[in-house]
Amino acid sequence: MIGNKVFQLHVPEPQCRPGDTPDFSGFVVPEAGAAARPPVDVDAENIHNLAYDIIRVTDDEGRAVGPWAGSLTDEEALKGLRDMMTVRSFDARMLMAQRQGKTSFYMQALGEEAVSCAFQAALSPGDMNFPTYRQQGLLVTAGYPLETMMNQIYSNSADPLLGRQLPIMYSSKEKGFFSISGNLGTQFIQAVGWAMASAIAGDSKIAAGWIGDGATAESDFHSALVFASTFRAPVILNIVNNQWAISTFQGIARGKAATFASRGLGFGIPALRVDGNDFLAVHAVAKWAAERAHLGHGATLIEHVTYRAGPHSTSDDPSGYRPKTEAADWPLGDPLERLKKHLIAQGIWSEERHAQAQAEIDSDIIATQKRAEKNGTLHDGPHPSPKDMFDDVFANPPAHLIRQRQEAGI
Repeated sequence: MIGNKVFQLHVPEPQCRPGDTPDFSGFVVPEAGAAARPPVDVDAENIHNLAYDIIRVTDDEGRAVGPWAGSLTDEEALKGLRDMMTVRSFDARMLMAQRQGKTSFYMQALGEEAVSCAFQAALSPGDMNFPTYRQQGLLVTAGYPLETMMNQIYSNSADPLLGRQLPIMYSSKEKGFFSISGNLGTQFIQAVGWAMASAIAGDSKIAAGWIGDGATAESDFHSALVFASTFRAPVILNIVNNQWAISTFQGIARGKAATFASRGLGFGIPALRVDGNDFLAVHAVAKWAAERAHLGHGATLIEHVTYRAGPHSTSDDPSGYRPKTEAADWPLGDPLERLKKHLIAQGIWSEERHAQAQAEIDSDIIATQKRAEKNGTLHDGPHPSPKDMFDDVFANPPAHLIRQRQEAGI
């Protein structure tokens, strides 16, 4: 016998709990513009530091500095601001609609708008996203109709998915938005498979996989890295590290052991961490990774360091597991405010123009909501037919489904 030590299971604990004062003293915010920008054909072993650093472009005065700056024109940056404002306004209206019983479920992207809006702006037509449920900015930036998104949320008679998907789990092949899965890990391995198929077909389209920090603990995450590395798939693998899973902080997924980006290094995949609340930085990194994939240099892993400012979903109450002021104290700030400050510093925007744009966006979304609700809501108005649940599953329906449909009388 070596000894008589009694083991105890180690369960990681967050630094702060409700009632505590948020403490981000251990979170190091690198200087904007300090990170080097390597060539797109770089080997992973030569950029280890970028998996531990945080790439930032916008400094405290709103200036774009460093080698990653310059990926956007002023017009593109202005569109990016409006896209983020649209997502936030849309989220606010749909959250209110859920509280009014017009839909069963909703998830905001509050505080994370730059991640999806800036990323989508760097993709090419035909590229395919395999998103999680907080990337509505991909669709907004791509020009997908807001009314169609609302119809899907309401599961009404104009729902393009005919009521067969949970609200907010959109799908659009035209806009490169693969149907969302509630089991987030599946999106990663499917993105790699799609990218491999693109390479096999001799196509020029790339894929982008999305996963949250919590879901990196799932086996699909590691399987995706194996296949992406082995077959040099033209794919960008995005980890949205918003510090919290549904009620579990990132430490449960070993986020404190090392950076999430660093997990790509063991597979030989170039990995970068980016300030997810810096629109210019996210766009620059996404454009770099997209160019790398399009040129046949393989996969890139990106960790977007951001913060989930709202609840996980309308089924969640974050006041039960984190301090109320934690979001406001987040060191990387608000993505909308930071891009607004940059555009004002550029002399192409102002507080007055911003207020006017916000009023216009809010008005347009309210009008869109009224049109969508004419098609029905969850508890009021027409809905898709129950018979639709049997369609689009099998090309030739098996006998048991035919029998079930007959028994249902539809």
